Amino acid sequence: MKNSCEVAIVGGGPGGLTAGFYLARARIKSLLLEEKMPGGQASLSPLIENYPGIPQGMPGLELVRQMQEQAEGAGLEISSLTPVSEISLADNEKHIQAGDQTVKARAVIIATGAVPKKLGVPGEEELTGRGVSYCATCDGPLFTGKVVLVVGGGNAAVEEALHLTQHASKVTIVHRRDKLRATKILQERALRNPKLEFIWDSHLVDIKGDKFVESAVVENTKTGEKREILVSGIFLYVGNEPNSGFVKDLVETDDRGYILTDDRLETSVPGIFAAGDVRANHLKQIVVAAGEGALAAVSAQRYLGNMYA
Repeated sequence: MKNSCEVAIVGGGPGGLTAGFYLARARIKSLLLEEKMPGGQASLSPLIENYPGIPQGMPGLELVRQMQEQAEGAGLEISSLTPVSEISLADNEKHIQAGDQTVKARAVIIATGAVPKKLGVPGEEELTGRGVSYCATCDGPLFTGKVVLVVGGGNAAVEEALHLTQHASKVTIVHRRDKLRATKILQERALRNPKLEFIWDSHLVDIKGDKFVESAVVENTKTGEKREILVSGIFLYVGNEPNSGFVKDLVETDDRGYILTDDRLETSVPGIFAAGDVRANHLKQIVVAAGEGALAAVSAQRYLGNMYA
């Protein structure tokens, strides 16, 4: 692996891969640092139907595989590391620390995305991986013929609930409101699916089980009434948290930890840019992350040009 480059890209989701593709085509010496397999949360989506140019939709894993193939074909180097723990400044360089390795770069693009938010209810931590999951695409087959619960009412929750109907005998969606927040087309599919049931105006308050999930306790937000439901699996989709902890003391963020940038996607630190779900933008979508990755790459290229002018 290189220990120095012109631009280091931290994160290998659609934003990072697009940034790397643009920089590779511009013949800018770049290195993409990804702790796991490239793709981010997009790779976990069973079907992506809203990416332009793919009218029939495509599994997320296949879409990011093609993005990676295109970027590496253009010359991008991708390196798997332990998680990046810190970025520090030294003269005109940025030092990216990952375990005992340090990568030096003139500019950095942060595209580390976000991770599912924990609900924080009793039993969640203890039973994660034993019935509690945040990824239906990953774990759905484990619940073939069983009853499962999905918590949430947004796009992710409804998409994953629909996916789970391919495996589970019954899927119950618990939502704290009286209607879903997902897009209309997803709502229509969910409401007409015979395997889906809904518990409205309710939230999950307890997860019970000895070695594995056995039941869930939900509470009505209006009446306070609690009920216990026998289930084998619980899938949580209650929002995301940005992967920005490693730069929280370096760049400006909003009160939720999302990185603030200007219209060129430059952070409060010159030469450090942010793109995709880790950034304080208004829409968390693959198409947005890819577009921001392209813009961040062009902005980083112009930053380098000014450095050397």
